[in-house]
Amino acid sequence: MRHRVIQAQRLVGLFLLGWLLFSYPLLALFNGGGAVFGIPLLYAYLFGAWALLIALMALAAQRNG
Repeated sequence: MRHRVIQAQRLVGLFLLGWLLFSYPLLALFNGGGAVFGIPLLYAYLFGAWALLIALMALAAQRNG
């Protein structure tokens, strides 16, 4: 039972991290000019943050304690 509570807390924490990563003030920081490997900086940030959240959710769901 305790494991499920800890896992739920981790997932709530990841939701809050996602909310922070995709909030307006952080998005505005990356909305300027510039590119990473030819990809606009904002798009690179969005896909990078999205991939990071997916990886962290996979780790949180697999963890055994």
